[in-house]
Amino acid sequence: MTTTVVVLYAARQLNILSFPALENGTLAKVFPLPLLYAANMFTGLGGTQQISLPMLTALRRFSILMTMILEYFILRQIASCTIQMSVFAMVFGAVIAASNDLSFNVSGYSLLLFNDLFTALNSVVMKKKLDAKELGKWGLLFYNSLFMLPIACALAFITGDIEKAVAYDGWRDIAFLIQFSLSCLMGFLLQYSTVLCTQLNSALTTTVIGCLKNIAVTYLGMFIGGDYIFNLANFVGLNISIVGSLVYTWVTFRVKEETLPVYASLPTTEK
Repeated sequence: MTTTVVVLYAARQLNILSFPALENGTLAKVFPLPLLYAANMFTGLGGTQQISLPMLTALRRFSILMTMILEYFILRQIASCTIQMSVFAMVFGAVIAASNDLSFNVSGYSLLLFNDLFTALNSVVMKKKLDAKELGKWGLLFYNSLFMLPIACALAFITGDIEKAVAYDGWRDIAFLIQFSLSCLMGFLLQYSTVLCTQLNSALTTTVIGCLKNIAVTYLGMFIGGDYIFNLANFVGLNISIVGSLVYTWVTFRVKEETLPVYASLPTTEK
């Protein structure tokens, strides 16, 4: 977040890009994105610590279904039948995997399901604000990070992470500083990529891609993490969910190439 604020502010000062200046109504134009981002980060980190990597990627598929539902109610958009079937396949596989997870953890599952909800809300609200074109993608990215900083600092203080960061003895290690700086830059690029993907595609596509990138994590986590307990039904469920993700990607890009509608707008009652 700090990197995003610094990079975008410097770019605006150098006239590389532009976005609206801070004013009294800016917070209202961004809200509630900072709160959703903070809740997403808190529940995501908490849940990741408590369940295996394969189950983490499976449970994240529920965010796709939640996003599709929220798009219907908030954006008034309904996905095509093929898209809906691929989403249901992802969730069906995740349900099978979860019902046969021998390392079931109530707290971890609860945190991740809340994380799915906040991820879906964040994606859909982001899409709605991008379509409104009040701040633009640069302004939305900058002010979301700016208003998120106090919330993140407060959470870090409460959890004691600030003290741990200050006491860390690696700050004088040049190699660590280079890697830390690069990770901050990668974080900025990830945020920008997420906003750009949402702007050019849909909130649902962004959510699916977020889960799709974890395919390698699913399989590697079975051997590397050390906390995955093999079960045939669980393994089959994971694979069904992954196949659903691949089908969604194939359908979405095939439809775009044929210039057919992936979404249909619902009729409004306004006159």
